[in-house]
Amino acid sequence: MTRVQLFVTCLVDGFAPEVGTAATEVLERAGCTVEFPDAQTCCGQPAYNAGLVADAEAMAAYNVEVLDATDGPIVVPSGSCTDMLVHHVPALAEGTGWEQAARRVAARTREFTQFLVDDLEISDLGVLREGCRVVYHSSCHGMRNLGLGPHARALIDSVTGVERVEPAQPDQCCGFGGLFAVEMPEVSAAIMDAKLDDLEATGADLVVGGDVSCLLHLDGGLRRRNSPLRVCHIAELLATEP
Repeated sequence: MTRVQLFVTCLVDGFAPEVGTAATEVLERAGCTVEFPDAQTCCGQPAYNAGLVADAEAMAAYNVEVLDATDGPIVVPSGSCTDMLVHHVPALAEGTGWEQAARRVAARTREFTQFLVDDLEISDLGVLREGCRVVYHSSCHGMRNLGLGPHARALIDSVTGVERVEPAQPDQCCGFGGLFAVEMPEVSAAIMDAKLDDLEATGADLVVGGDVSCLLHLDGGLRRRNSPLRVCHIAELLATEP
């Protein structure tokens, strides 16, 4: 069996622990032994995006020390945090004593769907769902910096009972953008409203994505609209129980 380290992310830990449970279930069904490094903490992305580079570097150095002491792929149910660990943490580590450790950790880090499709070469987990229409939301960091999107779509298409539909603008941002939604709420809300119009126009029952941050943002907007459309992380869709 493949031993993997689950890097759960702050938002999963604090707001959507069910996503971590679902990811663990799916990985175990795929033949993995899932371990959870208890000492893990924030990847440092919020501080990094806010320009607090010293704080981000301190968090990154700590996490690298924790993760470098483990074995196997590091699987992350978030394209955003994966991008931070793969690209930005090694950049923060340049010229430091933990640079090589950061590069080792980056080389082992995989986003959840990326790991299932590219590393484990899984095309069908044998999941059955009661008939529903699903629209996939491509989160910006995962799509643009990691090439994600085809992975999740292929996994969704393998679920019996699910019809996947495409929005008119599949690459459109949801408007969250981390601190952007706090610093520029009016712009963030306008971007979100355009995205929600596009998603609702598909006639889907469920929005599936790979980042809890985007899903929380979209879910809030949908609830304020009293929309029947709901959100779901890809790991929850692929789990044996909804």
